[in-house]
Amino acid sequence: MESKYRRLYKELLEKIEKREYRPGDKLPAEGELMEIYGASRDTVRKALGLLEEDGCIRKARGKAAEVVDKSKFNFPVSEIASFKEIYRYSESRPRTFVENLEIVKNNKKLMEALQIGPEDEAFVLERVREIDGEKIIIDKDYFSRKVVENLPLRAAQDSVYEYLENEQGLKIGFAMKEITVHMAADEDYRLLDMGRYDMVVVVKSYTYLEDSTLFQYTESRHRPDKFKFVDFARRKL
Repeated sequence: MESKYRRLYKELLEKIEKREYRPGDKLPAEGELMEIYGASRDTVRKALGLLEEDGCIRKARGKAAEVVDKSKFNFPVSEIASFKEIYRYSESRPRTFVENLEIVKNNKKLMEALQIGPEDEAFVLERVREIDGEKIIIDKDYFSRKVVENLPLRAAQDSVYEYLENEQGLKIGFAMKEITVHMAADEDYRLLDMGRYDMVVVVKSYTYLEDSTLFQYTESRHRPDKFKFVDFARRKL
C-alpha cells in the first residue's frame, strides 16, 4: 500500500507539472497543507522533502516552499524518464525528429556496450530534440534485439518507453549514467542550433529491465546552456 506522504507528494507534483503552482509561487504553509489534505505534519514534511529532492521546490527555514523555475532541461539523474514524460505538462513546445532508425550487427562498439555477440542484432535510433524552435539535443539510442524485437517508427517519433511498457509489456528497472563535457563535433554543428557554443554535455546511459537484463545503451548530446541536472545529496557521517 502506498504511503500517505507519497500520495501527497504525487498530488503536489501534479499541480506543479500542470502549472497550477508556477515558478516563483509559494506553496501553502505546512499548517495549511495539513488542513487541506487532512495530513499530519510528518506526512507534509516528508512529501515536501521529496519535492525538494526532485528539484521542484526550494525550502528555507521559517518560510513557505517556493516552486523552482525549471525552464532549462532538467536531466533526471536519479530517475528514468522519457523526453515525452519530462515535457508532459511543460509550456515549452518540444518536437522530435528521427534522423535514423536501422538494424545493425557485428558492431564492436555496440557489442561491448550492450554485451551482445557478433551475430546479435541491435536497433540504432538517432533523434534530434527541438524545444521552443531550437534544436538542442541529439539522442542516440541502441536497443538489443534480444529484448526489443520490434521498434516501429511511430514509437520512435512519440515515446519508445511508452511503447515498450504499454505494448510490449517490458518492466524497465534502473539505469547507470555518466555525464561528461566534450568539445562539439561536426555532427553537433550540423544537427543542433549551437550558436556561440563550442562544447556539449554528453550523457551515457545503460538501462536495465527489472530482472537486471541490459537492453539499452544511450548517448545523449546536449547544448550546454539548456542543460542542468538536479540531484539530492546528503552528507555521509
